[in-house]
Amino acid sequence: MKLKQRVLEKDGCPIHYWVTANHRGPWLIFMHGAGADHRMFAEQLHVIDETYGLLLWDARGHGLSRPIGTDFTIKLLIDDMLAIMTKEGIEKATFIGQSMGGNTAQELVFHHPDKVESLVLIDCTCNTQKLTFIEKGLITLTPLLLSLYPWNMLVNQSARASSIKPDVQAYLRECFHTVGRKDFPKIFQGMQDCLHEEETYHIQKRFLLVCGVNDQTGNIKKTAPRWAKREPNGEFYWIDNASHCAHQDNPEAFNKVFLSFLDNVYSSHAENE
Repeated sequence: MKLKQRVLEKDGCPIHYWVTANHRGPWLIFMHGAGADHRMFAEQLHVIDETYGLLLWDARGHGLSRPIGTDFTIKLLIDDMLAIMTKEGIEKATFIGQSMGGNTAQELVFHHPDKVESLVLIDCTCNTQKLTFIEKGLITLTPLLLSLYPWNMLVNQSARASSIKPDVQAYLRECFHTVGRKDFPKIFQGMQDCLHEEETYHIQKRFLLVCGVNDQTGNIKKTAPRWAKREPNGEFYWIDNASHCAHQDNPEAFNKVFLSFLDNVYSSHAENE
């Protein structure tokens, strides 16, 4: 599927994105994780039929979207995405987000539910969960610890923690070096504004949550099934032979549940119209 590469200049950053030109059907918007770029969804693009319009980006500070600009927060990422959607005439979409991309997607549905058809959340934490005192402390300290870590060691350990596949690890190392030592901690610092405890909140759109069986990052593996269980609109799947980048580590297993979810969402949507 051929995509057009475009740029939106906003808040000091040239935001690069790739989009299906002149599409009039349903939209899928892919948002990568912290430190990565749009290429992390390559194994999904070739299985999606032309019913769907596609939009992928390099979020500010990532890939080609550099320099990072005036700031980095999840709120700013949302503003960036809404500006791109307005520019491209996209009223509503299914958002597919890995890790940071999933956190951004959750905030989009929280603050702008009219822009969201459904969500696909890959190896990401729940934005509205109650955190323990220790978890809050670790989140607060993470940017400082990252800034103090030897850079090459941080890159290598982060890549190994995110994937079990050598080629995916190599891709992530390349991406992390592109982001660079200066902006890497800034991105993790800026992600903290997506966390807000909401005891009674439920996502009011259908969503798919997946987690790699081997994901050892943070508390994601521990909390994911519990989170999905309390959500009336959520469904959850483990992805075998996969870590934090489950859709890259085991694309065959991920794509199977992903395409099934899309079929169910948009077939039921058509029946209700």
